[in-house]
Amino acid sequence: MASTMQAVNTTPDEAVRLTQFAHGGGCGCKIAPGLLREILARAPQGIVPPQLLVGTETSDDAAVYRLNDAQALVATTDFFTPIVDDAYDFGRIAATNALSDIYAMGGRPILALAIVGMPIAKLPPDVIGRILEGGASVCREAGIPIAGGHSIDVLEPIYGLVALGLVHPDQVRRNADARAGDRLVLGKPLGVGVLSAALKRGELDAAGYAEMLRHTTQLNRVGEALAQLDGVRAMTDVTGFGLAGHLLEVCRGSGLSAVLRLAQLPLIEAARGLAQAGIATGASARNWAAYGGEVLWPEGAADWQRALLTDPQTSGGLLVSCSEAAVPAVLAAFRSAGFGEAAEIGHMQAHGAGEGSRLACVL
Repeated sequence: MASTMQAVNTTPDEAVRLTQFAHGGGCGCKIAPGLLREILARAPQGIVPPQLLVGTETSDDAAVYRLNDAQALVATTDFFTPIVDDAYDFGRIAATNALSDIYAMGGRPILALAIVGMPIAKLPPDVIGRILEGGASVCREAGIPIAGGHSIDVLEPIYGLVALGLVHPDQVRRNADARAGDRLVLGKPLGVGVLSAALKRGELDAAGYAEMLRHTTQLNRVGEALAQLDGVRAMTDVTGFGLAGHLLEVCRGSGLSAVLRLAQLPLIEAARGLAQAGIATGASARNWAAYGGEVLWPEGAADWQRALLTDPQTSGGLLVSCSEAAVPAVLAAFRSAGFGEAAEIGHMQAHGAGEGSRLACVL
């Protein structure tokens, strides 16, 4: 298996394995959600001008600043350590993930700046160049330039983007505007974190690696179209905190609870088998430790299902909260954009008096 994995993940002119320099990879290296909330609670509040439509208040995907009656600027940044060994693939995945935050707000990217941190003494210039080429290829696909950036010499390879976009102020889709009765639709299947864990253990075959790349390099550009549909109320993208973590952010921001039907969650088939075999990321366990107390877990549900519910998704799918009447149009938009595995997975609901936001999972 080791020789097969080398063929899958290393190009002929690249003997360096990027993941050997990283303690964690992709969105799995994010700070755990509970610790992050504690850190942010201590952060001083700065100036909040009236033009700032979306800031830090609900842990949304990007900041949004009104420029005029027809335009608002969407601004975000995202970067991480390698999730794969191939330099070009790492660049593609990181850039796709960074641009997703613009699409999750309903916006259209207009330009990006590169964030580059590399262990210069350990990585040859051609490997670093391949990372940048991978990121640039995704930006070309999105129709935007990489117009600058910043680089530093660090111990672990880091790559990502500052991304800027535009959206009509009336079409901003926050993560805090869901309504009771809304249906939940997920655009991409779960399991990227499980595949990345298998990759590190040398237990991911070529077909599994291809599936991993297919999902992590698929731009969520459908977000712009979704934001223009009647009945689409809230959107976010599922990344390092897993589906449960990001849905709980929607719940808290909207003052609601949610119900998820585990049997209807779209899963990457290779990830299902690996999860059933006990493969999971450390970040999955950290996620559950951070917010498991807010999840009602059904008797009879398997541990592997919980691992996928909390699985950190690198460049994961869009999660949409929409009216019941809008579900067919939302699914049609996803499928026409190439997201054939998009599925309705649950709904939003009011919680009882005196209760906080909860996520109830049912079989």
